[in-house]
Amino acid sequence: MAARAARVIVVAHGRTAAVRAAAFPSPDDVLELPPAGDVVKGEGRAGPEERCLGTARWLGVAAVADPGLRDCDLGRWRGRAFAEVAAEEPEGVRAWLSDPGAAPHGGESVAGLIARMGEWLGALPAGRSLAVTHPAVVRAVLVSALGLPDVAYWRVDVPPLGRVELSGFDGRWNLRLPQWGPLMGASRGSEGIFPGFSAISEAGFEG
Repeated sequence: MAARAARVIVVAHGRTAAVRAAAFPSPDDVLELPPAGDVVKGEGRAGPEERCLGTARWLGVAAVADPGLRDCDLGRWRGRAFAEVAAEEPEGVRAWLSDPGAAPHGGESVAGLIARMGEWLGALPAGRSLAVTHPAVVRAVLVSALGLPDVAYWRVDVPPLGRVELSGFDGRWNLRLPQWGPLMGASRGSEGIFPGFSAISEAGFEG
């Protein structure tokens, strides 16, 4: 079988009410971004939740919903404030923060999420890809791609609209650090996250 070269940019969705409230995310989280324009700069895929699809629209990406990019299932903790859960279930929260295999909330464990994203990476087609997903998923993608221990998941901070660039060849992935420039900006458009969308479609995605 021929060797496969791929490159992917994985972007966290924008700020939500849950982020502002220091709460666990839920499927109906509301994005706190300005209205999207109607200029499409490129194509990609996004988590099926509206906060991912809405962020893609805001970035000018015509995205197809990808169930593989869905958020980690936090079970009964979804939508609840972290402080509230920590007060009611201190042992569960401690287990969740220290044992990647633990799922005290009754949903998906960190280890399960990382394994799922390893399968997602393995199924990516050759060439360039853009994915808009959740901060938890971005963390898991990075840990899986670099072959880090699962506990490293908690050592990665992913802010709203944070991104990871990976280049891969025949199943081996490398972290690609972005160059300083307009990509570091926080606004949308030619001086924003993806200036002229060249970050994935032109010079910014070469070399």
